[in-house]
Amino acid sequence: MIRVALVDDDALVRSALGLMIGGQPDVELVGEGSNGAEALELCAKQSPDVVLMDIRMPVMDGLEATRHLHARPSPPRVIVLTTFDADDYVTTALAAGADGFLLKDTPPADIVAAIRQVAAGDPMLSPSATASLIRRLRADSSNPAEARADAALSRLSSLTEREHEVALAVGRGLSNAEIAKELYLSVPTVKAHVGRLFDKLGTTNRVQIAICVHDAGLL
Repeated sequence: MIRVALVDDDALVRSALGLMIGGQPDVELVGEGSNGAEALELCAKQSPDVVLMDIRMPVMDGLEATRHLHARPSPPRVIVLTTFDADDYVTTALAAGADGFLLKDTPPADIVAAIRQVAAGDPMLSPSATASLIRRLRADSSNPAEARADAALSRLSSLTEREHEVALAVGRGLSNAEIAKELYLSVPTVKAHVGRLFDKLGTTNRVQIAICVHDAGLL
């Protein structure tokens, strides 16, 4: 059973998310909070596996709360769930230790899938968040676009046809389950392919794979 905590200053949002979570056989809602300070207290008492965390809240915002949680021993996974997908929010949330970034208009089924994915140890970014992060990293890069494209294409040339397909799907922001469905593979097989992508591309996370694919001009 995946233990989940909700932290949002909007009671209606908490109610809607609570109803969504309550209907899942493998997910349990263990508590709610209306600000970051309450999130810290809640996590200390209930030890949730995953926290759905809003950003803009009174007393303590979600980004600061995520930093505090990430500094604790055995911290919960944190999915930032917000109405804002500004580049700064995405990069700051990930730097604070967030494991996922989703918009509140994400379909309920996708939010539940993200909870399961993050609980299993796989980070989850919405396609818009992935695009925001890529824009930010590109803006911070001193390498010209042409040089980045040549380097990315060179790295991708070592991939098999199937690994190439998986890399493109990762670049589109798809989860392992979505890739498995699209390419008619099992989820463990997709995970194995992603692991090989890390080795062959010299990357450590899915965002870096996405950046490589985008730099190569394939998406």
